[in-house]
Amino acid sequence: MTVYRRTAAALLALLFLNASLSFRNWWPTPGILLDARLAPGFVWLWLLLLLAVAWRRALSRRAAGVLAGVYLLLVVLRYADVTVPALFGRTLNLYWDVPQLPRFFWVAVTGGAWPQAIAGLTVLVLLGWGLHRLLRLSIEVVAREAVPYALRARWTWLATAVALGLVLANLAGVRATWPLVSKPVLPTYMHQLRLLAAAASPEHMARALPATSVVDGALASANPRALEGLQGRDVYLIFLESVGAVVHDDERATRVLRPARERLAADIAAAGLQVVSAFVRSPTIGGGSDLAHVSLLSGIDLSDPRRHDLLLTTTRPTLIGVFRSHGYETFGFYPSVSWDWPERAWYGYDQYVEGRPLDYRGPTFDNWWKIPDQFSFARFEQLYPRDARTPPRFVLAATISTHVPFIRVPPYQPDWQRLLGEQPFDEVDVTREMARPVDWLDMMPVYVRLVDYTYRWIGGYLRQPRPRDTVYVLLGDHQPTANVSGEGASWDVPVHIVSGDPQLLERFIVQGFAAGLEPPRAPLGGMHELTAMLLQAFGPVPPP
Repeated sequence: MTVYRRTAAALLALLFLNASLSFRNWWPTPGILLDARLAPGFVWLWLLLLLAVAWRRALSRRAAGVLAGVYLLLVVLRYADVTVPALFGRTLNLYWDVPQLPRFFWVAVTGGAWPQAIAGLTVLVLLGWGLHRLLRLSIEVVAREAVPYALRARWTWLATAVALGLVLANLAGVRATWPLVSKPVLPTYMHQLRLLAAAASPEHMARALPATSVVDGALASANPRALEGLQGRDVYLIFLESVGAVVHDDERATRVLRPARERLAADIAAAGLQVVSAFVRSPTIGGGSDLAHVSLLSGIDLSDPRRHDLLLTTTRPTLIGVFRSHGYETFGFYPSVSWDWPERAWYGYDQYVEGRPLDYRGPTFDNWWKIPDQFSFARFEQLYPRDARTPPRFVLAATISTHVPFIRVPPYQPDWQRLLGEQPFDEVDVTREMARPVDWLDMMPVYVRLVDYTYRWIGGYLRQPRPRDTVYVLLGDHQPTANVSGEGASWDVPVHIVSGDPQLLERFIVQGFAAGLEPPRAPLGGMHELTAMLLQAFGPVPPP
């Protein structure tokens, strides 16, 4: 190899090693863009190679392989650190995110996409193996060609000192270095390790949950009038998957959804009902619906996912217990679930209803969630009819049609009886939807259409004959993924209370809700604070 080739190889190896830890996200995709800034991890590797070669005169292949393995871990964390915020709108949390990976893979497999899932997993393994080989080769080239020269040349010592100074200043928080030095990876690792260590500490976890919650107090008081304001009405708590503040805040969304909300408002009025609305702040964004569900049920802020896992090991009371203690039959309705879910035992529903008993035989509009929301709710009412003889019911239901990935929109079927038959939809509508191209880079248009579909079926559902008065709490569980909600989006979600009792709705207005489907923009608090608002509105009626 000539001097020029050796020099070019050394320069390419140096640039590759630096770029491996300085790339940034290609928003709003999982892709990356190269970044010319100096990577602190690369500087530490360079210093380590200087010391190793100065001491041992050469770097062994085994040592190069070990260094490449460690460097690969840093590269993977770098990718996660810049990609998770872009896709989900929040920072990386290894405690929560790593356990979700097997669940994600299982959903993909059970959704019929097992060839793609296995192919993707194989590609990841091969990519990791190939990247490790490239990193090892680059480290060997740098140790063999660049480091010996650097140990002899004075100017390289000056360059190394400048690079080290920039990195140290960056770690010290000097903002002037931000255009020159990329975000370091090691502090992120250390932060995640501290979180994991804290999660493993019994003392820390013992302090993680509040001593009491509003639900604890509601049960402890043993007040027979705790749900007096409901007057025995059924309560349907319906979490609208991925329906966040973006449906009100983003102009692309509001152009379509404003008339859709006007149509929903007309449906509510035609059903003899009224609605009040507000925003609350979800404990999660982009995913992790369980955090939202349990936050509202418990009245505990679960924005720290460790609290969620700890709570599920306790017998802390929830809204479910409050309603059961007042004679309500409790239902957990999860039409997207088609697998064993051990955690459901914690909720303690009288009736747990998942997707398999619904016996949906219509077309599948995506490979993951299968059952359109309109069908799910129609079937639920068919399988669990209610009349004057059945006890009042509390239902927690989770929709799914607006779940990522936003691919296709089920047609709305105005004939709710046909919906439950062998051919729920017109073939022409199904064919048209299936033929639509999927744009993985711009999911906003399909997301908006899915929310429009949600407004349509909810309006139709509310107009169906009701055997009893019912209070509907319709709320988003979290904002959609960041490629839809946008960079720096809030964690706010809309809450709509629908009832035929103006006096009950007035009790929400007093707490900050506004009449109609357009909430006041300032959130009333966290989702866990909505628990107290519900209990207050449902509670004792003051004397006239």
